[in-house]
Amino acid sequence: MASNDSAETTGEATGTVVGRRKAARYMVPVAVAGVAAVTIGLVPALADSGDPDLPKITAQELVEKIAASDEEQLSGTVKISTDLGIPSLGGLAGSFAPGGQGSDSTSSAAPDAKLMELASGTHTLRVAADGPDRQRLSILGEGSEYSVVHNGDDVWAYDSESNEVYHARSEETGGKAGKHTAPKGVPTTPKELAEEALAAADDTTSVTVDGTAQVAGRDAYQLLIKPKQSGSTIGSVRVAVDASTGVPLKFTLSPSSGGKAAIDAGFTKVDFAKPDASSFSFTPPKGAEVTEADELKAEAGKKGATDKAQQDLGALEDFKGVNVIGEGWNAVAEIELPGGAGLPADGSGDMPAQAQQFLDALGDKVTGDFGSGTVFRTRLVNALMTDDGKVYVGAVTKDALVKAADTAE
Repeated sequence: MASNDSAETTGEATGTVVGRRKAARYMVPVAVAGVAAVTIGLVPALADSGDPDLPKITAQELVEKIAASDEEQLSGTVKISTDLGIPSLGGLAGSFAPGGQGSDSTSSAAPDAKLMELASGTHTLRVAADGPDRQRLSILGEGSEYSVVHNGDDVWAYDSESNEVYHARSEETGGKAGKHTAPKGVPTTPKELAEEALAAADDTTSVTVDGTAQVAGRDAYQLLIKPKQSGSTIGSVRVAVDASTGVPLKFTLSPSSGGKAAIDAGFTKVDFAKPDASSFSFTPPKGAEVTEADELKAEAGKKGATDKAQQDLGALEDFKGVNVIGEGWNAVAEIELPGGAGLPADGSGDMPAQAQQFLDALGDKVTGDFGSGTVFRTRLVNALMTDDGKVYVGAVTKDALVKAADTAE
């Protein structure tokens, strides 16, 4: 294996790829950790055939190679394995997701609800893309399959287990072309995950080339991204970058606490040839129940908002925004909840039993100069909710959250 220069980048070096603001430096580590919890990423190849001997490349050159990659046609088989250390959500996530059981109008095929299942466990997917207007994602289950197909102005989702179909026009999804196979704002490829990680690369971050690998039968360089600061729950992000195209093939996020990767995602098979047009065609199967997005919207409009929803909307008017404490990977967002209320007291009846049980499983009571509150912990993103209605959240340890709350103005 050829020796690769491990050139460490600075804020100026990576600044040629992505712009930064203080808020962005906070959001990216959290987005990489949490998002990636509900999103479509791709796990590593099942078997590698050895490290390839590739020409030397610096970290800066590899970052630029990722930014310059413009492959919009591909197909392949992928896997995603997510272990955030969160207790099983069961049916809870679907109940509160759009189109879930907690909504006035439901469809088990609605993408926002179904894709929440990727928040934990290991899943096998098939993907295909042909430019910004045609993509297909299929989640393979035991004897069942869930697919989301974006073809021009139409977005179709089909759940074979329930034989339900969800249909929306592009303008109804609220997103831009090419972003319809996942909830708005969720990265849908290893490339997008890698770019978000690189957006955090300033002088608090080490970015180096750490050897080579072979992923899905393709030669790749390995880009290693690590926080320089202590106190972050993120230990490292490793991205395998296709040596030929610059496309990230594998994304692995490891927690600072050690153990298995929190997110291990990568292609097991990939082809950059133009997929067959039939990959993006869809006709509802005979007997399937079809739900139209515009009909759901019209039905919700007729019912009107409930008193509780009106109260919630009114409370949002008091929202005072986000204050960022610290910088880089140790940045913590301070959020003042509308109305200044903390968590409902146990047994108050203000929270569903499932939700209360879930929060109790994560909660850890803490005190400090700020007063008292509860820290909700995962392997990556932690949050402190104070008894007086403030929330501190970040990809940092419990002690770092308490310190941030103590020093908040």
